[in-house]
Formats: sequence, C-alpha cells, structure tokens
Amino acid sequence: MGIGFAGLIAQNNSPAATPPPASQSQTPYLTPEEKRELRKNLVVKEMNSLANGKRKWLDHLTVWDENGYKLEDIEYASYGQKERITFAYDDMGKCIRENVYNDKNKLVRIRKYEYLPNGRKKIQYNYNPDGKLYSIKVYEYSYQ
Repeated sequence: MGIGFAGLIAQNNSPAATPPPASQSQTPYLTPEEKRELRKNLVVKEMNSLANGKRKWLDHLTVWDENGYKLEDIEYASYGQKERITFAYDDMGKCIRENVYNDKNKLVRIRKYEYLPNGRKKIQYNYNPDGKLYSIKVYEYSYQ
C-alpha cells in the first residue's frame, strides 16, 4: 500500500526535501535576475536604537516593486523624512531617472542616466526641478 496523497504532500514539504530559498548573504554571486527575484515586493526598514534599547526610530525605508525594481528610497532623520528618491526604468530594466525630494517632499533634483553597451553608467545628468541642466557627472572605468 502506498503512502497516499497526504503523505506525499508532507514528504515533499519537509525541510529535508525542500531547501530554504537562497538569501543574498548566502550566495554572493547572484545574477541580476536572481537578485531581482529576491527583491520582488520587498520592503526593507532600517531601524536605529539607543544602546539601552529604550528608543527606536526609522532610519531608512526602501521599497521594490512586483518585478524586483527599486521604486522608492527614503532616508529619515529625527524630525522625519530627510530625503526621498523615486526611480524610473527603461524597457531593459536600467534606471533612467531618479527624482530627489527634500524633507518637505518637494522635488529638488532630477537625475537622468545614460549607459555604456556593457550596462555600466556612462553619464549622469543633474537637473533642477524646473528642468534646467545643473551639472553632469561622467563615469570613467579603468583597471589598475
């Protein structure tokens, strides 16, 4: 006589039969696709506390979407939001725009990116909220 359906389910769901999902700390050589898979719908809260543990406060909040792309990154200070950044991506999954907001949630900077064919950042354009180009950052890569 067989072990039955319930036995198969229990056997297949046992810890020995199904290894736990890999975390980034366990496998440092994940592909970008594997990293994105681990970040789907992820919310990370970074908390600070006093040494005695009596007071805790939120330091940082990062939110990823259902496809594993970072949507929002918020840094907090003792008075509340210090800075908030939202992200926009192209069809290839490259971040092409960041909107930076201040502690009053007012847009203060727009960053737009160009990439090299190998996927590395090439140029970062920094704009004022009115759309005027403020500065340009050029990325140079070399090996020693």
